[in-house]
Amino acid sequence: MPIAGAPLRRMGFLTIGSFDPADPGPGHRSTLEVIELGERLGFDSAWLRHRHLQPGISSPVAVMAAASQRTSRIELGTAVTPLGWENPLRLAEDLATVDVLAGGRVNPGVSVGPPMHFERVREALYPDTADAEDFSYERVLRLHRLLGGQRASTFAGTEGIEVFSDRVEPHSPGLADRLWYGGASLRSAQWAGEHGLHLLASSVVRAEGGSSDFAAIQASHLRAFRAAHPAGRASQGLVVIPTDSATPAQVGKYRAYARSRSARVGVPQGPGRLLFAADLVGSSEEVAAALHAHEGYQLVDEVVFALPFGFEHEDYVQVLTDTATRLGPLLGWAPAA
Repeated sequence: MPIAGAPLRRMGFLTIGSFDPADPGPGHRSTLEVIELGERLGFDSAWLRHRHLQPGISSPVAVMAAASQRTSRIELGTAVTPLGWENPLRLAEDLATVDVLAGGRVNPGVSVGPPMHFERVREALYPDTADAEDFSYERVLRLHRLLGGQRASTFAGTEGIEVFSDRVEPHSPGLADRLWYGGASLRSAQWAGEHGLHLLASSVVRAEGGSSDFAAIQASHLRAFRAAHPAGRASQGLVVIPTDSATPAQVGKYRAYARSRSARVGVPQGPGRLLFAADLVGSSEEVAAALHAHEGYQLVDEVVFALPFGFEHEDYVQVLTDTATRLGPLLGWAPAA
């Protein structure tokens, strides 16, 4: 198990893919260009957030499909797709199709629970079946089974001139083994490990056991996951903004962004008692020191650093470039060839 100061083995980044609702094309193209840049800089993975009815990526699978044709090496993931909005069978078909196009580079990250603001969207999303939908962990297991090639139909064979399969087609070998769960609670971390999934430990956790120490809670999740699944992969996600080559205006913007979100740090939010991690803004040396002191970071050897919301394309270029060329080496990471 890695300890503080151990070399970082894999480094990725996460983006929400913001766009202008009045002209969404440029924002989506910017996201694709950011992924291309990430590959050139040697990042190991690029992950897409999933947003519904907001000016952020609503169809990360479609964006991954486009990105797969612009890149050749970088892994592509979702962090995370809320399965309450999805039919696992149809999602399995889409993910398998993109994984085939990408040459086996897709890492689906998912979560469960009722869709956000379900009472507002239930009539549009599930007009006839809302009360019967199962939003439990079983929805993840259905997806996992279907990705792995288990039966989706009671019939396989030829009917007339058409050939039918009893499993999801195309089948992409290995895709089921790359399924991640985004867990914010101790129970979820344990469950993911017990069921052989990988764990995405994000910048949001539930305040459990009376503690409001984000790093300590996240570390407890990582320990529980590893106890249940020693061979599983676990990745930490925090908002990290190195400022080494940033202009004074950019530095001011970044620090204002972090200040605008700081009131929720250390204070459980809402009925779910959610705790948010502090955004790390500063020189690469300052960010590296903060990470090495972070109890959660000390338990991982791969990370997915989140890009902040609503910045300009040139800001993301600067943040990613400094992360890859300055912060990464301080963490012991080496860019992929």
